[in-house]
Amino acid sequence: KLPVAEVALACPYVDNVVIDSGEADLKLVRRLRKADYNAAVALFSASRVAQVLWSARVPYRLAPATKVHQFLFNHRLKQRRSKSLKPEYEYNRDLIQQLLADHRIASPEPLSQPPFWTLPPDSLKKTADQLAEAHDIDQQAHVVAIHPGSGGSARNLSIDQYAELVNSLESDRPLFILITAGPGESDQASALCKQITKHAAAVHESTDGLVAFAHVIAQAKLFISGSTGPLHIAGALDVPTLAFYPRRRSSTSLRWQTTNRPEHRLAFSPSPEADEHDMQSIDVMKAALTASQHFLGANDERS
Repeated sequence: KLPVAEVALACPYVDNVVIDSGEADLKLVRRLRKADYNAAVALFSASRVAQVLWSARVPYRLAPATKVHQFLFNHRLKQRRSKSLKPEYEYNRDLIQQLLADHRIASPEPLSQPPFWTLPPDSLKKTADQLAEAHDIDQQAHVVAIHPGSGGSARNLSIDQYAELVNSLESDRPLFILITAGPGESDQASALCKQITKHAAAVHESTDGLVAFAHVIAQAKLFISGSTGPLHIAGALDVPTLAFYPRRRSSTSLRWQTTNRPEHRLAFSPSPEADEHDMQSIDVMKAALTASQHFLGANDERS
């Protein structure tokens, strides 16, 4: 299964997943026709998706009214996402609410507060025990997970910046730095691990899928990364996050805000005087101090 499909199937509200494996359009059209769906919502309006849904004769097809191929959808919603006035997940939620309204289905009451993804306590305990044994983690330590890779999805801090940040963290308890790595990211993680001198540290390479990786992220007292997929997993689990974003309007901390509680997220971007992509202008010492005080129990009077 594809990684995102694994996460979708772990959601209790998802009944089935159809994987678009890049096959010929006609094969996918036939699969969708056989399933006989009544409605489809394209959260992101891609031309191939529009053509396939139209060819599959799905009666109700809804998408953002932004692309040239929008005429292939018989229901559209103007959103102006390019203005980045609110988080991406809110734009997606607006589409689902439009679907419900068009079908005269009452919109369910939103969950009162995060987490929006919960994992079984027994499997979380098993993961905690496995990590402690594998890396000799002090039982009294706060685990700080840091994901320096980004898969090229967004501008990120350099390895040197992450090292400076981590070595500047303070806490009322020992810290264990767990550096996480996805496929192709182990070299970055290892390079960072070698530069961490102040705290115990180890590399965890994720090889068992996103649900297993989510169990690892859930162990963290704090999760640190750029604007990437694991950051949003941490947000869904309501793990406190320290995130770094470019200042470009389509990539801001507001547009790609995580879904954890406001008091559980910190975000830093290039200064207004710097180029919107200049991640080197971010004050990582300030970020470390703020995160230490907010999440790690450091003395607020520390200079």
